[in-house]
Amino acid sequence: YERICVNLTPVQEQRLQRLRHRMKVYFDHSRRDHQEALRALWYATYPDQELEGLVSEQWKDMGWQGRDPSTDFRGAGFISLENLLFFAKTFSASFQRLLQKQSGNRATWEYPFAVAGVNITFMIMQMLDLQSTKPRTFVKAVFVQMLSAEDEWAFDLLYCVAFLVMDKQWVEKNASYMDFN
Repeated sequence: YERICVNLTPVQEQRLQRLRHRMKVYFDHSRRDHQEALRALWYATYPDQELEGLVSEQWKDMGWQGRDPSTDFRGAGFISLENLLFFAKTFSASFQRLLQKQSGNRATWEYPFAVAGVNITFMIMQMLDLQSTKPRTFVKAVFVQMLSAEDEWAFDLLYCVAFLVMDKQWVEKNASYMDFN
């Protein structure tokens, strides 16, 4: 990527700071707001199914690696849960279609849905170089321009689009679980 320098407007600076703050929050299973967000994700995903607990075999149905989803957040942190929840609430039909693997020729062993969502958050953060103070790449400069629009949810919207694109490529490549990384 070519290095560039872009001056930010006050609105862009403020929104970028807020996004950076969100990125620094690690998932903490002892925090009540983090527990509530996890419950909210469950009920946005399975509105008619009672959650047995924050540690339960049920989470595997959503594509978490084990009984305790808090162990899967790792480097992406709480923002990855926020992204999944945003997708589930804002674009519920698309979210459900991807979760239920309803489109295209699907492999018997698919990618783990929730873990893929966490990885997508991490990938976008890396690709946009959001830790740097000023945009140094064309990709980040374009993204920062999105922050000046009326919608401050640019990162979350980009996440939803990236998830849809990843799934489409998955189907087109006829990928299987062994291709997931």
